[in-house]
Amino acid sequence: MADDRCVIALDAGTTGVRARAVFVDGRAPVSSYREFTQFFPAPGWVEHDASEIWDAVSATLVDVVDRLPAPPLAIGITNQRETVVAWSRSTGRPLHRAIVWQDRRTAARCDELAAGGALAMVRERTGLVLDPYFSGTKFAWLLNEGGVEDSPDLALGTIDSWLLWNLTGGEVHATDPSNASRTMLFDIHTLEWDAELCTLLGVPIKALPTVGPSSGRFGVTSDRCGVPAGIPISGIAGDQQSALFGQACFEPGMAKNTYGTGSFVLLNIGPTCPPPTDGMLTTVAWTLADGTTTYALEGAIFVTGAAVQWLRDGLQIIASAADIGPLAETVPDSGGVYVVPAFTGLGSPWWDPYARGTIVGITRGSGRGQIARAVIESMTYQVRDVVDAMTAASGTPLRDLRVDGGASTMNMMLQMQADQLGVIVRRPVDQETTALGAAFLAGLAEGVWPSLGAITEQWVLDAEFIPAEDRTLADLFHGQWLRAVERSRQQAVDHPAE
Repeated sequence: MADDRCVIALDAGTTGVRARAVFVDGRAPVSSYREFTQFFPAPGWVEHDASEIWDAVSATLVDVVDRLPAPPLAIGITNQRETVVAWSRSTGRPLHRAIVWQDRRTAARCDELAAGGALAMVRERTGLVLDPYFSGTKFAWLLNEGGVEDSPDLALGTIDSWLLWNLTGGEVHATDPSNASRTMLFDIHTLEWDAELCTLLGVPIKALPTVGPSSGRFGVTSDRCGVPAGIPISGIAGDQQSALFGQACFEPGMAKNTYGTGSFVLLNIGPTCPPPTDGMLTTVAWTLADGTTTYALEGAIFVTGAAVQWLRDGLQIIASAADIGPLAETVPDSGGVYVVPAFTGLGSPWWDPYARGTIVGITRGSGRGQIARAVIESMTYQVRDVVDAMTAASGTPLRDLRVDGGASTMNMMLQMQADQLGVIVRRPVDQETTALGAAFLAGLAEGVWPSLGAITEQWVLDAEFIPAEDRTLADLFHGQWLRAVERSRQQAVDHPAE
């Protein structure tokens, strides 16, 4: 007998949004997807229209609900993380375009904070580094240079808070610790906003959202959001933590990588927050309604899938993202070409906001195939850089890597990844693990799935990739990659266009 019970995940990514109904009986999901506009007003600047994001979320949510056999039992939200929105509580309108996590406009402010001695406090309390990637200096820019005024009417938040506000008809301004821990304003030990950090960055703490458990009821849908009123919104997590949850990485030592716009390697490190780790971020993975907290070690790579979009939209050497794999397979190797896609700086383990994209090794024999292959290889090299740093920091090698995201469909790339890492790479049948994590968090809170064990049973292996025993070539290629990375470093320092 069919079980029509389901939970809807709202997956608000960097380039598009998806609503996805996850059914208890495991049938094929019902989903709807829309892209939205990317704005690049200056070199290194990236913005979104928050109203356009909400319109896309609302449209996809209504589309899915209209096709369901029964109303959903809950809604979970997962989102691009450090992107910030400022809006009016009274009108519900954004006060400026959203500043995207990729944006580099506050690099100089981060340098000033570091020069002033703030790095040690930021590292110890937040688990982060002083980098324009994170939300705190973005909020400050909106207030200092973006024309946003500090008043009781001001609401500041990440995309999850913005969506929750709209879903509840302006009744709830809240977030969860996985998103709050990415703002550079949140103490990951006490799980509270840090007043001293808010003062240091000039961000009014009263404008920030209330923080509740990642798995727990935040509110219910309003009759003004286009779907039936009263649906519980019971799960929120940043996209990478949500993918870790969706990959059922519930035990310390389990790790995943998501190949999305960027790539993010997360390692579950359990309930104890460790001291800061060089080159890595320490972040809250999730908190549950029973009060338990799980932490993760994270390596953040800013550009992987975005480089494929660049091949499509910028260079126009492919017509669609799906073309990159077949094009790369037309050549046996990259012919010595290396692409370092540092379009908005380099993340882990380099943390260089002034790095810029670089192509080296081009000859007259280099063509579309070599460049496409070099872009794919760059994904695997960047993940290896992160894993090498993570392994050195933790002292524990990965036993395997669970993967998801758009590029994880490429078997060629995953075999390259296994060869570079020297560990087995495993891909699940359902690769939309970011959406799955949001659905599982919401369903766990509402009793749809009774336990973490019940969620673990939902994870099914699709394919695994065994590394080559001889790593000589993999190490040689990676060494050449590191030389290319050095050439990309510090390119934008004192550049007039920046």
